Amino acid sequence: MPPESNRPRRVAGLLQKELAPMIQQELNDPRIKDVTLTTIEMSRDLSSARVFVTTLEGGESALRVVNALNKAVPYIRKQLKGRLELRGIPSIRFVYDESVERGANLSALIDRARHDDQN
Repeated sequence: MPPESNRPRRVAGLLQKELAPMIQQELNDPRIKDVTLTTIEMSRDLSSARVFVTTLEGGESALRVVNALNKAVPYIRKQLKGRLELRGIPSIRFVYDESVERGANLSALIDRARHDDQN
């Protein structure tokens, strides 16, 4: 079995480097604010990318943000085509990253359990 290629990881890094400022500075959609890109998962053949994002608000607001980002994908891909030296720009799908929210909830539960144990 051949070793895993670093290329998907490198392309994900390039995408993240271009997408983060593009989302913050170029997308003029009021629904898209305080968005943080957490990670990008590339397919092995580099044809698609899942871009995980989180927001400060979470919940239904996060779903609106993800929907707005997914509607902006044609514009984003067009912009990336002019900025990245890739044979093909991958299809992009934005996904809300629940891991940050789950981590915060877990941390709050641990803190509450410690507090209860001390009392």
